Amino acid sequence: MNPANPAAAQRQPHPLHAILAGLCASLVGIGLARFAYTPLIPSLIEAHWFAANDVVYLGAANLVGYLAGALVGRPLARRLAPRVALQLMMLLASLAFVACAFPLSVAWFFLWRFLSGLAGGAIMVLAAGTVLPFIPGERKGLASGAVFLGLGLGIAGSGTLVPLLLEMGLRQTWIGLGALSLLLTVIAWAGWPHAPRLPAASRAQAKVAVPPVLRLIYAQYALMAVTLVPMMVFLVDYVARGLQWGTHSAALFWVVYGLGAIAGPMSYGVLADRIGVAASTRIALLAQVIAVAALVLSQQPAVLVAAVLVIGSFPPGIVPLTLGRVQQALPTDAVAQGAAWSRATVIFALFQALAGYAYSYLFASSGGNHRELFALAGCAVVLTLLAEVPLLLGQRRESVELAD
Repeated sequence: MNPANPAAAQRQPHPLHAILAGLCASLVGIGLARFAYTPLIPSLIEAHWFAANDVVYLGAANLVGYLAGALVGRPLARRLAPRVALQLMMLLASLAFVACAFPLSVAWFFLWRFLSGLAGGAIMVLAAGTVLPFIPGERKGLASGAVFLGLGLGIAGSGTLVPLLLEMGLRQTWIGLGALSLLLTVIAWAGWPHAPRLPAASRAQAKVAVPPVLRLIYAQYALMAVTLVPMMVFLVDYVARGLQWGTHSAALFWVVYGLGAIAGPMSYGVLADRIGVAASTRIALLAQVIAVAALVLSQQPAVLVAAVLVIGSFPPGIVPLTLGRVQQALPTDAVAQGAAWSRATVIFALFQALAGYAYSYLFASSGGNHRELFALAGCAVVLTLLAEVPLLLGQRRESVELAD
């Protein structure tokens, strides 16, 4: 808050309401808009809304839209106040659910899946940067984890809420998701802090040379995107058909994955408050190396449950950690932090989309070898961990220079 402007300070929402607004936004724009589509795929095919190939194509529309949203998020916040942009994006995601209840054509459905992804990308770029400046410094890690908890709730909800809604019908499911999103939008509406529009000068600042540490963080975030795709896409099929344990066991493993996704943002955020974001990131990456190795090498149910729980924590958990590292790399420039986080989100979205197509091609060409894909994901996370070495050496060099 700006103490020089008491009137503006009085208008600010309670910090807990601001955190809740961020959580609702990530739940609507990403948690539901992206992950609720996966359990709807069989029903879309069985109801003959679209052909099987079209359903897969329509699923990719959200990822393409997410990339577009990451690109337009900050320009949108320059034209509007950030809170207005976030309110509009949540409304757009809610409207997209309702529009998808009416399968007028493939083009119509693609458009609204694209727009739901666009809303999610813009929300990812803007939500945390709008909320966190109004949170006390010693609680930023926890608050950041809470904001991105919506991703985990969406993953878990995709395996529980959607099947319940489907009992009422496919169209009713889309409308129900839209109603839930609208309710969350209303809850978040007054919780967004009154941050000013992004200044025009931020464009010039964004062109400043990227520090080497940020380049490494971007590379790591890209590798993280490559890491998480195989488990996120192929885990259920691996348990059901690869291990031949059936669809019931596969559904249980997806619930375990969802529980990990719920725990990830908050636990990673609390850990970051206690030992710092850099050390927390290294612990998270090392845990992923072990978990992915267990997934590839073991067929023991207890081992796989533990591995999937840890793996599930990774997709939503790395978001607040990476955001924290971006902020540490540019500690005194909030505008530059926002531009850097926007760039990181674009890089993540791009590599996630590319990895999705690449893994699908490898899966088909290998005759459905799940473990090969998981092993490649393991290699990506090992590379991510190795990228910590120059970052660690740089920190030690800075410490020595300060001591001298």
